[in-house]
Amino acid sequence: MANKKELRIGLIGCGFMGRTHSNGYKRVGDFFPELEFRPVLKAVCSRSKDKVQAFAEQWGYESFETDWETLITREDIDAVDICAPNNMHAEIAIAAAAAGKMILCEKPLSRTLAEGVAMVDAIEKAGVPNTVWYNYRRVPAVTLAKQIIDSGKLGKIFHYRANFLQDWTINADLPQGGEGLWRLDIDAAGSGVTGDLLAHCIDTAIWLNGGIKDVSALTETFVKERMHQLTGKKEKVGIDDACIFHCHFNNGSLGLFESTRYARGHKALYTFEINGEHASIRWDLHDLNRLEYFDHADDSIVRGWRSIHVTDGDQPYMDKWWVPGLSIGYEHSFVHQVADFLKCLESGEPCSPTFKEALETQKVCEAVIDSANTRSWKTI
Repeated sequence: MANKKELRIGLIGCGFMGRTHSNGYKRVGDFFPELEFRPVLKAVCSRSKDKVQAFAEQWGYESFETDWETLITREDIDAVDICAPNNMHAEIAIAAAAAGKMILCEKPLSRTLAEGVAMVDAIEKAGVPNTVWYNYRRVPAVTLAKQIIDSGKLGKIFHYRANFLQDWTINADLPQGGEGLWRLDIDAAGSGVTGDLLAHCIDTAIWLNGGIKDVSALTETFVKERMHQLTGKKEKVGIDDACIFHCHFNNGSLGLFESTRYARGHKALYTFEINGEHASIRWDLHDLNRLEYFDHADDSIVRGWRSIHVTDGDQPYMDKWWVPGLSIGYEHSFVHQVADFLKCLESGEPCSPTFKEALETQKVCEAVIDSANTRSWKTI
């Protein structure tokens, strides 16, 4: 440890994602001991003093702040990690870049494309390392899917389909806005399932299958009014509860995407399937250590879907964990993202997805919402 370079972390936001990121920082050195950099939990920031102090004590942060502007100006902070609601991403990132800080930003990059462009401009002007936490790329089975596709085993790709289904907002009495429910407030979130859930699907799709050319979408808001926790009044709901879109990819394949928070019985069903000329692959978050693979080149008498248990040491990331056959979980994808960010600091390479790469997902999200509102095809 004595020879390690310190990367002093300033975390903004201490909700669910603040916990996942903190866990990643704390565990990365245990399982990636070869890394030159060692994260140091220097400070965490949230507006509630009692809450942020308790979070700092639980997770081992050396100090806490209640004003993010104070945190980003501290000389003992090297990297700012943005886990605040979406409406704060742009302001914090632009200020942090001006202060010369490295920036790790929770997804989606921003509420709107305009905000995202301003963030990318600020990052490029400052020349600071940056990344966006699209963690599903770092699930070993998903990374293996990327390797299989890049090897050419699928051949020409014809179809990409994905969905992300939840059911937690079905209750019409659920309020919007405020702590814990800001994702239902259009001003804080920017959109509903499109920016929250489909952004994950879109990022993975672009990473695996290349850019999206155009989209045609529809959205629905099932509960039109909800009580707002901050005003105490019933207000119009501006976010999308459900979204379906289809698209053309630049490689000529067709895409089909669906997301909703109104699929009773589903808490976090995220799946994708890719059909190619020679082979197909599919993945399910509920069984995240398995990748299903179909190869038409197999002899007909044994041809069929095979289940690849992604736990062997020669599969992505798995040499860092347990013995073959023993699984890892959701939280490990964040450890992997921290490890990749630290490796990129060593090499000087950008850590994908960078702000500029995440802006491509933001372009698709904006086109999806625009298409649904105008009932027309939109070019990315």
